[in-house]
Amino acid sequence: MLFKLTDEQVMIQNMVREFSRKVVAPTAAERDKTREFPSDNFKQMGELGLMGMMVPEEFGGEAADAVSYVLALSEIAYSCASTSVVMSVQNSIVCESLNKFGTKKQKQEFLVPLASGEILGAFALTEPDAGSDPVSQTTTAVKDGDDYVINGTKRFITSGESSSVVLVTAKTDEAQAYRGISCFIVPKATPGLIVGHHEDKMGLRASDTTDLIFENCRVPAANILGKEGDGFKIAMSGLDSGRIGIAAQSLGVAQAAFDAAIKYAGKRKQFGVSITKHQAIRFQIADMATKIEAARQLTLSAASMKDRGEKFTREASMAKLFASEMVQEITAQAIQIHGGYGFTTDYPVERFYRDARVFTIYEGTSEIQRIVISNSVLKDKRKP
Repeated sequence: MLFKLTDEQVMIQNMVREFSRKVVAPTAAERDKTREFPSDNFKQMGELGLMGMMVPEEFGGEAADAVSYVLALSEIAYSCASTSVVMSVQNSIVCESLNKFGTKKQKQEFLVPLASGEILGAFALTEPDAGSDPVSQTTTAVKDGDDYVINGTKRFITSGESSSVVLVTAKTDEAQAYRGISCFIVPKATPGLIVGHHEDKMGLRASDTTDLIFENCRVPAANILGKEGDGFKIAMSGLDSGRIGIAAQSLGVAQAAFDAAIKYAGKRKQFGVSITKHQAIRFQIADMATKIEAARQLTLSAASMKDRGEKFTREASMAKLFASEMVQEITAQAIQIHGGYGFTTDYPVERFYRDARVFTIYEGTSEIQRIVISNSVLKDKRKP
């Protein structure tokens, strides 16, 4: 199915594209070098309604559909992948989880400032020894009167330093396996919540990724998200939406790398003619364009299914798998077209390549996506 965007979706895409090119792009390369967090970007993005796009207006959001969100996120990723990953976590996992599982009081207290971009959120699931297997996490939350006391360490947390509130999963009943995992809303100012090691990353260098350490961190029982034992369900639901977000980021970076390659190839001459005259380059361009479009259709399809209220777990994994692996190829080919210049920081394609490398890893590796997809295919008799 080819998607015909609505007038409103096109308007959102154009608005974000203009903002992204004029405001986000000019500082992206420098932020990559200095690792400066783009807090000024997020202030303006909050004012534009980009930090809580799918949140109902009642709680400060824009009530946009998932397709519009994909379009907007791709445009931000086109200019700065570091900015886009924070936007993705904020929208797809943090705001989505609070909106879906939170009480009205929790939404008023936490979702409203998140949706407006006043504060940033983080989602703490991964641990040093629990990545693809979240059930093996060892962080615990023990009930003590009207509070829960959380102990444990979370790793690779996007916006671990810059966030003001964290959704953290912890075991409340060891004997119940995944049914014994709960989710808690923890303000960063809570005593016992410590920001630990900052990762020195290959890419996405302007976004902070840290450990979060919980040492007898006491939170009110009123801060449990959903019910006790809902943590695994909340995490998996958030990751479904998050995977559409990763696919959208992949699209943005791939399109940026493709456009850069086209621009360079149009100016570069070898053997007396533009290299776009050579069949080898033209075939590369054809393959790149085709793969980007295929990823776009998968991503829009998954987002559209979400908008229709259909189950989209399989489709989100398909979009994430294909788009995240596609962008590895596109950025590598963009460097190849640039030749030796692509290996230098004089051109942006080396940054695109570094930024894109993590897309096949976080929010579920490609291997995990293949497990999700194959399990669904073998269990569900739906026609593809």
